[in-house]
Amino acid sequence: MSVLKIAVVGATGRMGRMLIEAVLKDEATELAAAIDLPDNPLIGKSTGELVSLPSELQVTSDVEVGIASADCLIDFTRPKGTLAHLAICRRRKVAMVIGTTGFDDEGKQAIADAAREIPVVFAPNMSVGCNVTFKLLDLASRVLSQGYDIEIVEAHHKLKVDAPSGTALRMGEVVAEALGRDLKKCAIFGREGVTGERDPSTIGFSAIRGGDIVGDHTVMYCGIGERVEISHKAGSRMPYALGALRAARFLAGKANGLFDMQDVLGLR
Repeated sequence: MSVLKIAVVGATGRMGRMLIEAVLKDEATELAAAIDLPDNPLIGKSTGELVSLPSELQVTSDVEVGIASADCLIDFTRPKGTLAHLAICRRRKVAMVIGTTGFDDEGKQAIADAAREIPVVFAPNMSVGCNVTFKLLDLASRVLSQGYDIEIVEAHHKLKVDAPSGTALRMGEVVAEALGRDLKKCAIFGREGVTGERDPSTIGFSAIRGGDIVGDHTVMYCGIGERVEISHKAGSRMPYALGALRAARFLAGKANGLFDMQDVLGLR
């Protein structure tokens, strides 16, 4: 089996460093590039310094040069940057794994358009465990479709800029699809003041931000006399990195197409 060459963008951030560590420890992958913004003080530093592993590859700010020898680019940055990187990958025919969240409908459409020409895995959560959780939510929602109020609670670190999280929204989509509802019409994002009695057709969201919480998600099915809770809690970012590598391997040899982690894990 040939070694898969991976480029990582946002390389000096917390998720970027975790991705670099995962690539360097995986004998089936090779770090082709570590890319970050031009004004980053770590440009020119070796990736080995970032993760305390043997690597002389230097952090670069040139995306074009960085992905020139890559088979796949992994991106967990921000929507604006990710879409710019996507355009470059599309032009150079490089596969892409996108873990960035917070896209609007136009951004999502741009990803779908690019996937007609290059292979893309686009998922709000790359963790294998979390994607198994999505399957459990589908089952639970179908069985508990009557007589249960559904609330989604998520918690993340204080530096996260979007809310609810992409994972929480995906959980809501899974639940709504299982119930035959449109999440855009039934979602309630937070409550304040005199809200009146709860509409049983709604799906509620609550977001907590604080400290260094990596990512906690719980879906509550609240019935009369009982409550079912399905949770996924991440203790580090490594599960996301390992899932992203699994996604990159899944794309190897594909010419184009838009996939998510359910496709990667064979959970369709």
